[in-house]
Amino acid sequence: MAEFPTIPSYITVHLGAPNSSAENVTVRFTDYIKNVASSEIYPNWPSEALRANILAQISYTLNRVYTEYYPSRGYDFDITNDTRYDHAYTRDGEVFDTISLIVDEIFNNYIRRVGAVEPLAAKFCDGVITLCGGLLQWGSVDLAEQGYSAIEILRYYYGDDIELVENAPLTDKTQSYPGVALSRGSFGDDVRTIKNELDRIRRNYPAIPAIDNSTSVFDSNTEESVKAFQRIFNLTPDGVVGKATWYKIKQIYAAVKRLSELTSEGLTIPEIERVFRSELKIGDSGVEVEALQYYLAFLGYFYPQLPPIPITGFFDELTRDAVYSFQNAYGLPITGTVDLSTYYTIEREYRAAVADLPANYQSAIGEPYPGRFLVEGDRGEEVRVIQQYLSRIARTDPAVPSLTADGIFGPQTKRAVIAIQKQLGVEENGAVGPVEWVEIIMRGNSIG
Repeated sequence: MAEFPTIPSYITVHLGAPNSSAENVTVRFTDYIKNVASSEIYPNWPSEALRANILAQISYTLNRVYTEYYPSRGYDFDITNDTRYDHAYTRDGEVFDTISLIVDEIFNNYIRRVGAVEPLAAKFCDGVITLCGGLLQWGSVDLAEQGYSAIEILRYYYGDDIELVENAPLTDKTQSYPGVALSRGSFGDDVRTIKNELDRIRRNYPAIPAIDNSTSVFDSNTEESVKAFQRIFNLTPDGVVGKATWYKIKQIYAAVKRLSELTSEGLTIPEIERVFRSELKIGDSGVEVEALQYYLAFLGYFYPQLPPIPITGFFDELTRDAVYSFQNAYGLPITGTVDLSTYYTIEREYRAAVADLPANYQSAIGEPYPGRFLVEGDRGEEVRVIQQYLSRIARTDPAVPSLTADGIFGPQTKRAVIAIQKQLGVEENGAVGPVEWVEIIMRGNSIG
């Protein structure tokens, strides 16, 4: 038995009672849950009722897998399709779109008792023809129509000591969803990874536009590639890499890698290289360090316990000391390194500080950075602000092209940003990150 539950890529289903001579079929775990849910419940039920039922089905199935219920009894399968024992599973059964979308979103979530490790063996029945000591499917519809959420429905039937485990790791070591959707303006290791994988997938699906994977910024080019991918694989084409899109990209990427192994096509080093780290520490560099330093520097204007630090993109001793101070102030483990917990806490406090600023506030380094990269295709007040400062710089610096402050990040704005990046000696990607933002604001203020 594994130390902690993981989500299997595939599950073997026995098409009959446990001790019958029926056939075994091995199917993808997500396809199994979609099939079961489409067999057991109705796609026009309220969304929260659907989610509650699907979570119960996922948890029951994972309990069977985690406890090795059938293998420990000498069987060569994980679960049966006999409803006296397990779920209804129909080979080649119809799968409803509504249910498929929900499963893609929550397939690696499950419920368990507080303090327990194993997923709950969540029994359920229709509640009309049959009754049981678990979730009543039609009863869950009534509760959803009364405004109950999925977890409230589950606690109604299984008890208040039920907790939801989200984003459980996959058995095949697929990189887990980061917990925050990636969209235009996002940056970092996860963006770089998705861009690399989309670029590799494009070789097998040429309808996906070419993607520039030389940077770790989620730009408009990345957004269009994501939209094309989503259209091909029947996902909502919003250009945002949420949980369902994340795992679908991982699934298809794994598939094209397997194909390349069969055809000796091979992969290139950039396709598997991880440029950034999931933990930032002394000696690291890159856009994630730039953002970290900016957040800490900005917070330092309001919290004197944080020492002032320069925004260089290099994690030096000054940055480490600021991290020490922040971790101490916020009750985090004082390590001097920045794991996801520390990073998200810093980012959250920065956004809260910016949200509380009075109108027209300027810090010692000018307008507060919006907390995301500005890229070509963006629109809005933040773009207009940076354009105004770029226009000031262009009046005295012939290397920076003039532009109109219209709030639309177009090609001319991108050229102006690249000119600033050339002078700074940083990556010339045309996107405005923390280093570019501070440089443009400070230079613009000096001109007046």
